[in-house]
Amino acid sequence: MTSARVIINADDLGISEVVNDSIFDLMARRRVTSATVMANGPAFRHAASKITHFPRCSFGAHLNLTQFEPVTSGLDAARLTGANGFMSRSLQKERFGPKLLSATYQELCAQVDLLGSAGIELSHFDSHHHVHTNPQLLPVIKALQKRYGIRKVRISKNIYTPQQPVSFTLARKKMAYNWALRNFYATRTTDGFTELLSYQTEFGRRALSYRSVELMVHPGAPYAAEEIAVLESDWLTASGLDARLISYNEL
Repeated sequence: MTSARVIINADDLGISEVVNDSIFDLMARRRVTSATVMANGPAFRHAASKITHFPRCSFGAHLNLTQFEPVTSGLDAARLTGANGFMSRSLQKERFGPKLLSATYQELCAQVDLLGSAGIELSHFDSHHHVHTNPQLLPVIKALQKRYGIRKVRISKNIYTPQQPVSFTLARKKMAYNWALRNFYATRTTDGFTELLSYQTEFGRRALSYRSVELMVHPGAPYAAEEIAVLESDWLTASGLDARLISYNEL
């Protein structure tokens, strides 16, 4: 049987210099294999200046519709923000009609263009607060993929623990979304996706049969101490799983 392939992807690269430094430190030690960059993050330029030092790692776009100011301006941008001019998670509750979908597409294109102008070769898409897994936004994500030729995207979470179970209805919806993601404008994804700590809990409880898994981490975040402790250990060897670390470039 072929070894399982495991991607350790650090989200939020560009959100702060503290986060950037933590991610790059773990990349240098080969504990993190991939990261996704927030184009409108306050420390985006700091992150972009260091990415070329890590050719073994993959770097994707961390599409953002829920925090900070948008990259675009004018009426379309105003549709994505509150009165303070900042985007927020309240957008996730909106019904996406044609005007809001158009504004979303323009903003995400501007973010990808900004990443490209910084010389970042994108391997894949994911999103801040998983907004790209909103089924209403699937047409936007597919249009974005086609425009930029990106064939790899993070799936909706499909590995859960007994402590944080998923309902049957939600699991079915996620399965349907992941099928559509893979099959409309053919897209390569991992078989499984979850947080590092959830995966560690699950492989301790039962053997996982996924051939490829993406594990999300947030180095530098104030709540990530336990996660970083696992990353700094030989957790994969200790798991006894026949698995190897890869980046999105190797998927």
